[in-house]
Amino acid sequence: MKTMNRTALSLLAIASLSACMNLAPAHQRPALPVAEAVGQPAEAAVQLPNWQGFYADARLQRLIETALRHNRDLRVALANVEQAAALARVSDANRWPAVGLGAAMSRQPKAQGEGISSNYQVGLQLSAYEIDLWGKLKNQSEAAQARYLASTEGARAAQLSLVAAVASAHYALQTDEQLLALARRTLESRLESHRLVKLRFDQGAASSLELQGAISALEATRAALAQAERQRAQDEHALVLLTGQSLGPELPAATPLLDQALAPLAAGVRSEQLLQRPDVRQAEAQLIAAEANIGAARAAFFPSIFLSTSAGTASSQLSELFKQSAWSFSGQLLQPLFDAGRNRANLAASQAARDAAVAQYDKAVQQAFREVADALVARSTLTEQLRAQEAQAAAEAERLRLVELRFANGASSQLELLDAQRASFAAQQAALQVRLASLQAGVGLFRALGGGG
Repeated sequence: MKTMNRTALSLLAIASLSACMNLAPAHQRPALPVAEAVGQPAEAAVQLPNWQGFYADARLQRLIETALRHNRDLRVALANVEQAAALARVSDANRWPAVGLGAAMSRQPKAQGEGISSNYQVGLQLSAYEIDLWGKLKNQSEAAQARYLASTEGARAAQLSLVAAVASAHYALQTDEQLLALARRTLESRLESHRLVKLRFDQGAASSLELQGAISALEATRAALAQAERQRAQDEHALVLLTGQSLGPELPAATPLLDQALAPLAAGVRSEQLLQRPDVRQAEAQLIAAEANIGAARAAFFPSIFLSTSAGTASSQLSELFKQSAWSFSGQLLQPLFDAGRNRANLAASQAARDAAVAQYDKAVQQAFREVADALVARSTLTEQLRAQEAQAAAEAERLRLVELRFANGASSQLELLDAQRASFAAQQAALQVRLASLQAGVGLFRALGGGG
């Protein structure tokens, strides 16, 4: 027992010698390859609400909750996180001795040729444990840990994108419902107009030109209705795919599209805040992993020391096995002399991978900057565009009302009425589309700022 205790203490002492040197380059976050601020200069960091605080629609909140539980792409991302965590634990375990309980028996003829010699042995065994003097195993473990962190941030990015996609699809489906209702109302009006013009034409009070104009307007509305029905079905299918299940009747009623509002966000943000976005953090973690791989590649140029040991009991008689202690200890040092350039090639590959990781990090920051800048511009311009578009729709609706009154009194022609009908229908369609774009721009800005978690 004393021998086994001494052996255990020796193993701990050996392990404490590991990672005495680290050959990996020190990590330094690359300088921001963008301007200091996006939009209007921010006095302080933007405090983003969670998605429950940003989206007030109860139906949308239920859809997002469902998607976070059932979306398959998010499941894949979370499974990748679990895999990376397990691989990180495997890599970390390589830094420690693997001790096992072994038993062995051997029988062979005696040297004098008289009888058979037997040997029985049982005890703790350690095989080919590498002392990590140059930090190779430590760097490999740190690289695996950084890859795990990168996968975690990747899952967060997938979650943010999923929340934004569900919100955009929800608003698109609501807009489709409004466009479909508008097309149906317009079709009813065009059917009545066509009936009246046809009646007048049959009585000789309307020309063929007026009749063909009424037919053209009617068929154009039927085409718009078919398009609206198709778009609504496709957007519903997209939402079903995002949520991972069908849209059941138990969902709460949605807030009307005209009453939809998003929580206010800042008009500008410091570029440093973009470093907290999960995709940027993921790129930085991948850079850290690449730097750790350089340290492991450099360590391969130095000698490797392997130890094997065992401690237990041994006897030539099975009945006497636990009465006599036995131990063994061996070491091996391996210094690379010729490997056909393998180690240099591995080091060059690791350095190239680090350069690529730096470029990927810069690209992630620049992409984040562009997304925020685009979203800020879209939000500011769409606000004015929506105001103007709704004012135009209101003006066209009033013009149509006045033309209908004049037409009823014989002061306007059928062609003037058709023109007013077309203009009013198109203006209302455009106003709904711009409102959708405005809501989706708010969703995009929230996601671009890193909100939604």
